[in-house]
Amino acid sequence: MKLYWCPRTRAARALWMAEELGRPYERVFVDIRDPDAEHDPDFLAASPMGKVPALVDGEVKMAESAAICLYLADRYSSGELAPAVDAPERGRFLYWLFYSPGVIEPAMMEKFTGSESNRSSAGWGDFPTMIETFEKGLASGPWIMGDRFTAADVMLGSSAVFMRMFKVLPESPVLEAYADRPLKIGSFSAASN
Repeated sequence: MKLYWCPRTRAARALWMAEELGRPYERVFVDIRDPDAEHDPDFLAASPMGKVPALVDGEVKMAESAAICLYLADRYSSGELAPAVDAPERGRFLYWLFYSPGVIEPAMMEKFTGSESNRSSAGWGDFPTMIETFEKGLASGPWIMGDRFTAADVMLGSSAVFMRMFKVLPESPVLEAYADRPLKIGSFSAASN
């Protein structure tokens, strides 16, 4: 298995997930910030947009951090890092797994640009609604699925850390504590460097 990555990118999520699995994999650095860099054809086959993370696992070639986390959890964690496909909690897990790219990231962009979204027409609502929903989701914590750490926590935990890193995480004891949890695990901080 090859995992294409670059520091200080969403690739940290896929690296963290790979570390959680404890399976051997090869890290392949891709300098996505160098417009003149020639990229490995396997990387481009996995990631046509030239973005990281990208994964090549045998015949499987894919990109996007949430998709990679789901693939790795389903294929290699035997139901530990993702509920089984037919488990009742699978729907809740999938909602939270894709909350980062579908809700948090657009709301963060709204915050960065100082724009205001139309809460009723924007798929992510708006930044305050995203934060409020995220906090409520952790009410049965310490993890998003209660006592069970899953791939959704890889995605959400990294998003909480990114929001803090970029100074858009509002004062929230719940989200601050959640952002601290991934760092205690160790994989995320190592993977993001």
